[in-house]
Formats: sequence, C-alpha cells, structure tokens
Amino acid sequence: MDIIRRDNITYEGFMEEHYKPGIPLVFTNAAKVWKANGLFSPDWFRENYPDRKTDCRGITYTMRQVMDMVEAATEENPAPYPIIFDIPTTLPEVLPLLDPLDLNYASPNWLKNKMFSIGKWGGATEMFIGGPGGRFPYMHIDYYHLNAWITQLYGEKRFTVFPRGQEHLLYPRPDDPWRSELNVFEPDYEKYPLFKDATPINFVIGPGETLFIPFGTWHTAYSLTPTISVAFDTLNSKNHKEFMKDVWTFKKRDSKLKAVAMYAYAAVATQTSKIGEALRGR
Repeated sequence: MDIIRRDNITYEGFMEEHYKPGIPLVFTNAAKVWKANGLFSPDWFRENYPDRKTDCRGITYTMRQVMDMVEAATEENPAPYPIIFDIPTTLPEVLPLLDPLDLNYASPNWLKNKMFSIGKWGGATEMFIGGPGGRFPYMHIDYYHLNAWITQLYGEKRFTVFPRGQEHLLYPRPDDPWRSELNVFEPDYEKYPLFKDATPINFVIGPGETLFIPFGTWHTAYSLTPTISVAFDTLNSKNHKEFMKDVWTFKKRDSKLKAVAMYAYAAVATQTSKIGEALRGR
C-alpha cells in the first residue's frame, strides 16, 4: 500500500476524501503559500539565529550547535532526535514566514482558542530538526487524539504509518496506550508476533511537502538527511470526543479531583470553540 499524494486538491475535497474518513495524505505543494518554503536551511538559521537555544535530553544547545551537529551526523553516529524549537517562544520572528499556518487546509482548529493553552493540550507550533539516522524514539499516536500536520522544509524524512484498525497488532503500552512497546525499526517478532500481520505504509517526504496524519493513526519517523520540518496539531468537532476522553485519562493519573476540574474546563473550551466555528462557518 502506498501513501496518497495530491498536488491539487480543494479544501472541500480534502475534507471529504481524507479528513472525514481519516486517511493520511501528502500534500505535494500546499506549503507554497509559506515564505519559509525554499528558504529554511541550516545555513540560513546559522546566519540569522545562531544563538537561539533549546533543550534536548537535558542538554542545552544553540542553533549553531544544532545545525553543525545534524550536518555532521551519520546513520552510524546519529545526532539526538528530535531536536525541537518551540517557534512562538524561541523563534517568533519566523512566524510571518509560516502564514497562513493552516496552509488553507488545516481548519477549523479549536487549538487557536487561548483557553486550550492553560491545559497545554497540543497547541504548539514546533520546528523539528534531525540528522541522518535520527529516529523518533517510539511509535505512537498523538496525545489527546489530535491531528498532526508536518511540513518538510529541508531534507528528506521517511515516515511509517499504520492504517486505523491495526491497534491490536501494534502492542500499545499498558501504562501509556499512546505509545507502542515494540521498536518498529528493529522489531522482535518472537516477543511481538502479531506485528507480522501489520501493514505499515513507508514513504519519504521531501522539501515543500506536507503530511497530514489523522488522529488515532500510529506513526513514527526516520531522518534520511539533515532535516528541518514544522509541525502543529488540530482539534475540532471531528476528534473532540476522543480528545475529551484523553483529558480525563491523563488527569485521572494525578487525582480524580483534578480530572473532574480539567474535564469541565476542557468541556467549556470545546463548547466555546464549537460555537465560534458555527458562527464563522469554518
């Protein structure tokens, strides 16, 4: 099975053919609306923001160090992955280069409602940087059952996604059912025999391409070259029921009282967003 790629699809076509049925899609040129498309590169960031900092695995790196590290990386000696910069807080100057963030497809998005920022429920806009051999540390579905949007702006990255309905073959962790127990890159079939029946879709996305991963879709990634990508999530009426279930599940780990309080707050946030969506019409 191959990933579907579209170079010219209407918003309405995307909603009917991919968003509503939950089918992943690679937009081959949606990022043409971003000024960042064709601009972002290791040299560009070294020249413009060499001293911006981020933390990865307990170590603080500057942008210059990050770019030097991923360009020197090899599959045998990979750099840490993923190295993430929170764009609004560490690189706010690049936000105009990512306008419109929704690429004219990723809407409506209730996470734009500032009420969701209090719960830290996935409203981040992040830049992921990696080098050859960089693997996302686990196969997963996005927390809170959010839809993921990943735009590759430099280099190539190989993704693996699993069509919905294969959860029983992927060994979700009992203590963290959003993550898989197995290493999809080097699977132990003796320990996880059901994985033999899974049907992964493996594909590469390159500069200017955008991957839409519907909520509840298991996936992971592997950098083939030095890579720079921008990622954000979306929430709306399609996935809000699963979102609410996750809010309850996460907070119940702390205490039932916290779960009740945050669930009630999330319910108000989703309701106000739903009303706003109805008033705007999209």
